[in-house]
Amino acid sequence: MAVSLLVVEDELAIREMLAMLLEQSGYEVRAVSNAEDALSLISKKLPDLLLLDWMLPGMSGIDLAKKLKNDVYSKKMPIVMLTALGEEENKVKGLDIGADDYVTKPFSPRELIARIKAVLRRVSPHKTEELIVVNNLQLDPVTYRVSCEDKPIELGPTEFRLLHFFMTHQERVYTRVQLLDNVWGTNVYVEERTVDVHIRRLRKALEPYGCETLIQTVRGAGYRLSIQ
Repeated sequence: MAVSLLVVEDELAIREMLAMLLEQSGYEVRAVSNAEDALSLISKKLPDLLLLDWMLPGMSGIDLAKKLKNDVYSKKMPIVMLTALGEEENKVKGLDIGADDYVTKPFSPRELIARIKAVLRRVSPHKTEELIVVNNLQLDPVTYRVSCEDKPIELGPTEFRLLHFFMTHQERVYTRVQLLDNVWGTNVYVEERTVDVHIRRLRKALEPYGCETLIQTVRGAGYRLSIQ
């Protein structure tokens, strides 16, 4: 599943350039020209990262960022600010309201992609495209392949996402509700016990390779992936 980005930029030429650049880099991109359209799209599907211009018609980029960071639904969504303003005060202001990084115009395409990848690695490690390795278990988020000592492991799509999340969030215990929010999504309504079903399926798929013990049950709390 491609990483989804939302671009909010009022200048048509820059917006189209950004959309093309990001799509060529493998991202799923939506692009709008103002904060109101951005809020409408975000309410329907939360992007993995917001690329937000500082100066926008109507509601400014900084006000949009404040609104999003004050909303429980969108507060964890990473934001990279685009600004033509080079003053340190404006950069600090953007970071103070919760933006994760900023890029000053004009910028190089390589720099922008690097900054986006860095933010995703920092705040959403499960959204990166790098090979993930835990002991002898390997997961490739680009090709959707899982293997143990070079032997392929067949997983269903939900089990793959579940394993992906666990492998990028090792040792921490997650409740069923937290797993539902992070793996199934906040707008999907399923029973908490659905998590147990998919945990069993995941363990069964890993069992022939001796990896099922990585997925541990923490009584009264939830589940975790641990190498200990």
